[in-house]
Amino acid sequence: MKTRITFSSFLQSLFAFCLVCTLAFSANAQQTTLIDNIVAKVGNHIVLRSELEFQHANAVRQGFTSPTIRCEVLRSLVQNKLLLARAEMDSVIVDESLVSAEVDRRLSTFVAQIGSPERLEEYFNKPMGEIRSDVRRSIKEQMTLQKMEREISGEIKVTPKEVKRYFNTIPKDSLPYFSTEVEVGQIVKIATIGAAQKNAAREKLEAIRQRILAGEDFSELAIQFSQDPGSGPAGGELGFHSKRELVPEYEAAALKLQPGEISPVIESMFGFHLIQLIARRGEEYNSRHILIKPETAQVDMEATAQQLDSIRTLILNDSLSFAKASKDFSDDMATKGNGGMITLPNSPTTYIPVDQLDPSIFFVVDTLDIGGISKPLPYRTNDGKEAMRILYLKSKTPPHQANLKDDYQKIAAAALNEKRSKAISDWFEKNKDTVFVDVVPEFEACRLDEN
Repeated sequence: MKTRITFSSFLQSLFAFCLVCTLAFSANAQQTTLIDNIVAKVGNHIVLRSELEFQHANAVRQGFTSPTIRCEVLRSLVQNKLLLARAEMDSVIVDESLVSAEVDRRLSTFVAQIGSPERLEEYFNKPMGEIRSDVRRSIKEQMTLQKMEREISGEIKVTPKEVKRYFNTIPKDSLPYFSTEVEVGQIVKIATIGAAQKNAAREKLEAIRQRILAGEDFSELAIQFSQDPGSGPAGGELGFHSKRELVPEYEAAALKLQPGEISPVIESMFGFHLIQLIARRGEEYNSRHILIKPETAQVDMEATAQQLDSIRTLILNDSLSFAKASKDFSDDMATKGNGGMITLPNSPTTYIPVDQLDPSIFFVVDTLDIGGISKPLPYRTNDGKEAMRILYLKSKTPPHQANLKDDYQKIAAAALNEKRSKAISDWFEKNKDTVFVDVVPEFEACRLDEN
């Protein structure tokens, strides 16, 4: 059937959450006895039954228990596939280097959380190359959706008058009750690696290079020595990539090689690489590498703490604002552009319920007065780097029912989300017939042409 599509902001948020669960979905799919099949086609994109069931289960776990929730999730999936299909038609392209960087960051986080690349492979019952491919596909889809949504509604803003009008439409007995919330900022400094550690890594990789030139197998040495959790277990092979998908230093070295040739040792933001070009196919190339990272066990934590302590003193003496210090000195890309303020995932507000704070943050800020800044504290970044940070308690709000004075930021975000959702809904109304959508008869009762 040809289906009419409209948009639901709630379901957009739900699908954005579910996109980051792709790996868990893949692992779950290995264990289910359900025979998988296609439940919807949207242009060149498909929705699998297992995908629908897994994301429905996620919605239920988050507390969405409407009798029509399965239809709501299917509608969300179909609508987002339509966005992806239109992105292809409109040539909406995301920066492949940003995708690659996020893939590397996400994989490093996964490996750090589970303990090792081998345990990650065991958990998901697939080799690291397939895990990387799954993560890349998920992240690229997510970034494409976000770019499409920005193009449709990114310029929309709300005025204070609109925020007030939105708040006044909420029935008084439906206003949410907020627990204690805090605004917390951080300035992070990654501990520096000395020249001795860098030289040791370079020399180790140079010795491996000599072994390869003497006749040993590149892939076997990659499995044995490479510290890239994504490609090391696969013999260092990265698969075919287009230009600008990998870091510039790596790409420049790889494209100078002939198939089978070995590069000199080169340095990038990830460490030191030894590269072998496998093949070229038009504008794409396949390569393998061995990555050696400088030893971080001997990073200078004391010097890093002293640097942060100097920054802290400037802030406490009113010589520098915390926001300016974060922008100028912090190594945390996620917060330095936000005045150093920490937010929850997929949340536009800086107010965080204390029961959702990371314990390592809670037990520090609980001892601070408003405006207080902690002493430098040891910290490990999401990608496993040793660092130090200082924490800043900007504000603390006691438990209360939602009101414009204390919760303007949250209410404004909700009003803006509603306005953007309306813009995207209007976009769907205009573009719903530009992509053919086919849904299996079993789900015709979902009436996907309705909100």
